[in-house]
This record gives sequence, C-alpha cells and structure tokens, in this order.
Amino acid sequence: MAGFAGALRNFFTLPGLRVLQNYHPLIVHFPIALLIASAFTYLWAWIARRESLQWTALWMLTLGTLAAALAVWTGLGAGVGVMVAPAVREHILEPHRRVMLTVFAGSVALAGWALAARPMPRRGRILFLAGLLVMAALIVKGADLGAWMVYGYNAGGALPQPIEFSQ
Repeated sequence: MAGFAGALRNFFTLPGLRVLQNYHPLIVHFPIALLIASAFTYLWAWIARRESLQWTALWMLTLGTLAAALAVWTGLGAGVGVMVAPAVREHILEPHRRVMLTVFAGSVALAGWALAARPMPRRGRILFLAGLLVMAALIVKGADLGAWMVYGYNAGGALPQPIEFSQ
C-alpha cells in the first residue's frame, strides 16, 4: 500500500507550478479551446439545425469568455514582469496583447448577443457566425505570437535574458 500512496503523492506533486513566474500559461489553454470549439459547434449546429448543439455552443462560448477574462487578467500581469528584449516586447508581446484584447472584446460581444437571443441569434445569424470565425482566426494569430515569444525568445523561461529579436 505504501507504493500506491507514494505514487498518488507523486501524481499530485506539481513541480512545474513551483517554477512558473505567473499563472498565465496555466489559464490560456481553456479560452483557446472553448472559444474555438464554440465557433465550430455553432457552425455545426447551424448546418445540422440542432438546438441541442446550439445550447452546447452557447455554454462553450460563455465559459470561454469567462476563461478569457481570467487569461487577460493573468496575461496583463505577466506582461509587466516578463523578461524579454525591448524589440521582442515591441514586435511580439505588444501585438500579442492587442490581438488577444480584441479577441476578448469580441467574445464578450458575441456571448452577450448569444445570451440575449439564446441559444443562437436568429436575426443576423450569418454575421454572428462570421464573427465567431473571425474570433477563432484571431485566437490562432494571438496564440502563435504567444508561442513565438515563449519558445522563440524564452519568455518566462530560465535562459539568460534578454534574447534579442530577429525576424
């Protein structure tokens, strides 16, 4: 039984948390997944004409927007302290911030629209679906910038900083 207890204790030991400089990397994956999934679920619901899928998409959009609020909050806090060269901040961090703030504003607007006309707007439905697809495309762009900053320039990592920007 001691082997099982030790294995259980090791499973719940999270050494990665101890080395994180901020919680943003733990949070960002939830809104990315939920908001993109909501866009495609709404499309599927529209094509299939299934109200149950519309409700599922509404839940994803609403939860994704709430998660995005937390990601924005942790991201703005992380951006202040992240150690990157000024050129990396200018060419990657600032565009990432602008794109993701736009995504958040869009998700708030789309979620508000969907909640007001639950589960999916009838009037302006094509515009609503187009907004979801634009939001999903912006998420991909913003996530790419974030990944470029983290993996290309070690933002939040342990390598000597700052690593200079290069195109």
